[in-house]
Amino acid sequence: MENCIFCKIAQKEIPSTGVYEDEHLYAFRDLNPQAPEHILIIPKKHIARVENLQEEDTELMGRIVIAAQKIAEKLGLKKGYRLVFNNGPDGGQEVEHIHLHLMGGRKFSWPAG
Repeated sequence: MENCIFCKIAQKEIPSTGVYEDEHLYAFRDLNPQAPEHILIIPKKHIARVENLQEEDTELMGRIVIAAQKIAEKLGLKKGYRLVFNNGPDGGQEVEHIHLHLMGGRKFSWPAG
């Protein structure tokens, strides 16, 4: 997508602090971290929201979760971490490009807020 900031980050048009990359995904540190470790994992394919997912995206979404597992291990988040997909404005989604938040390094409370 032409004006999508996350597409530009994935294409290295906008600098970021990358922590993981493969042919399908890019993961980088959040500029406004909500935990000591706060990583955003995005598909390189532009998908705006969860409701825009197609059956063909099933494997891609699984890859996102497996990437989160690998990143959490690399970061030493042995006590646990939180994975969050925000969807739409009421769900807290600020960028219209599906992304998984991986947060850790502190204890989280519930409900999430």
